[in-house]
Amino acid sequence: MGLVNLLCAGWSGLVFLFLYIPIVLLVVYSFNASDLISIWGGFSTEWYVKLWNNGPLIDATKNSLIIAAFTTVFSVILGTLGAWLLYRYKFPALRPLGTLIFIPMVIPEVIMGVSLLILFTVVSVPLNQWLATFTEAEFAQGFATIIIAHTTFCFPFVLVAVQARLTGVDPFLEEAAMDLGAPPLKAFWLVMVPYLLPAIVSGALMSFTLSMDEVIVTFFVTGPESQTLPLKIFGLAKKGLDPSLNAVSTVFVLATAILVVVADRVRKFKH
Repeated sequence: MGLVNLLCAGWSGLVFLFLYIPIVLLVVYSFNASDLISIWGGFSTEWYVKLWNNGPLIDATKNSLIIAAFTTVFSVILGTLGAWLLYRYKFPALRPLGTLIFIPMVIPEVIMGVSLLILFTVVSVPLNQWLATFTEAEFAQGFATIIIAHTTFCFPFVLVAVQARLTGVDPFLEEAAMDLGAPPLKAFWLVMVPYLLPAIVSGALMSFTLSMDEVIVTFFVTGPESQTLPLKIFGLAKKGLDPSLNAVSTVFVLATAILVVVADRVRKFKH
């Protein structure tokens, strides 16, 4: 058994090295003074300064933050209410509906992107005709379509987190609140929501991270004025390896690590 444990530990160590050495090199070379991305030319914060002064990247970051914020809000609302309805009420289509909800979590992103693009294209014609009767606004690919697309595949993660929390809920909590005079909606808001808060926050952080990181689905539903940071980085990488990409990626890695740590702490929090 000692030999088996040693072999398993060695194999695990090799896997972790394979996964994290590229990230470590990326962070180290983000402080490289050389214009060549693979040749060390000394320590410098030049690329972070240029990143801070890069207008297009800053605008793309703002777009990503706006989209991720709205996606998180909508995902939390849909995921929390969906999990509660699936837990609280029983109806004939419960199992098929639950299966349909989880499809966006496993469907290939290319298929989802294409299907959403077709949906928005088909819907835009009658919707714009209806909008033209009382306003000059038009439904086109942009912030709205990206938020809808991101919410589609993000809210199931909130739903799963809340459902896991609901498996351990005491069914008498809500009944006790209603026995004390609280209507069902107030009992849910004042009793169940605080109990579900760790799962809600954990799902919200997951939704925010997924939205900030999404490339493929966003590529199909984006518009000219709503380019996100991952799409911008992807476009820059296609033109050639720029040392500023190391700085951008390092910031992304750091932000993602912070969100993961916060989500893990919240998940372990018990009321």
